[in-house]
Amino acid sequence: MDNNKKTIIEKRINKVGENLKKNNMEFYYAETKDDVCSIVQSLIKKGDVITNGGSVTMKECGISELLSSSEYTYLDRSKMTPDEVSELYIKAFSADVYISSSNAITEDGVLYNVDGNSNRIAAIAFGPKSVIIIAGYNKIVKDLKEAEIRVKREAAPPNCVRLDCATYCKEKGECVSLSKADSQISDGCCGDGRICCNYLISAHQRHKGRIKVIIVGEELGY
Repeated sequence: MDNNKKTIIEKRINKVGENLKKNNMEFYYAETKDDVCSIVQSLIKKGDVITNGGSVTMKECGISELLSSSEYTYLDRSKMTPDEVSELYIKAFSADVYISSSNAITEDGVLYNVDGNSNRIAAIAFGPKSVIIIAGYNKIVKDLKEAEIRVKREAAPPNCVRLDCATYCKEKGECVSLSKADSQISDGCCGDGRICCNYLISAHQRHKGRIKVIIVGEELGY
């Protein structure tokens, strides 16, 4: 990456990081995805029960390989049957650590997430003792309005392709509910394959330090 661009990106990341801390979340900066595992390792301990939400970012950073160590009890949903995964969604609430990404992070340090099954946003909001969020700098947006648009334009369509959901955005490559004017958003996706069902805004946290946010100086995930 061009060093001048990198400097500006880091300034923006650090600004967001300061605001995350003001909102009682911990902030960590990873220059590249190769630096993420060592940060995650510093935030977990031997014997921890760890699970995660569906996350392309987590895969890109090689987190599953780290968690597969015998030092941790890793509840790996990728190796479970559908019935086992449903049970895992409930078990996640009592996990020591829950790892996920975020659909968007606003400049004032707020996390914005949207789910279909809602197991991910439920665990981020309540249950696991520690929540680790890993996000590329491309997830940073100005405010909640931009966060909403980002999900509809950049996150939901590729995720529907990945999950093979029968939605308008999978077929057309764009969200039906985004009008020509980005500031006007209607709700036009009503199929059973819809993944934008429940919305979570994580603002100032009552439990200081429970949520840890790692922002990476690379574009990662959707």
